[in-house]
Amino acid sequence: MVGPVGVRVERVYEEPDGGLRVLVDRLWPRGLRKEDAHLDRWAKEVAPSTELRRWFHGPDGRYPEFVRRYRAELEGPDARRELDGLCEAAGSGELVLLTAVKEPGHSHAEVLLEVVRERCARR
Repeated sequence: MVGPVGVRVERVYEEPDGGLRVLVDRLWPRGLRKEDAHLDRWAKEVAPSTELRRWFHGPDGRYPEFVRRYRAELEGPDARRELDGLCEAAGSGELVLLTAVKEPGHSHAEVLLEVVRERCARR
């Protein structure tokens, strides 16, 4: 999926298809060796907190509430700094947000994609 600022989401297990590849998960992808990851960067600061991730995957986790909480986390200073770096990268060429989740369209990666597009459009 590609957007107006040249940002898309892919699973980290897929073959590289150009762009600056940034892992946006807090945990290292299961079963993937670091030398096989083809990453340019690992942006843990924009991944959901451990607490939020556990809540979302628990019995009470609901996606709309997860989105609200995650967007609030992305307002923190470390996350904002990393988001600015992602916008700079998107301005220099294609940016690929990588995740290990099975359904990227229903995950933090999709929310992050929206936030990056919004933030970059304001710059």
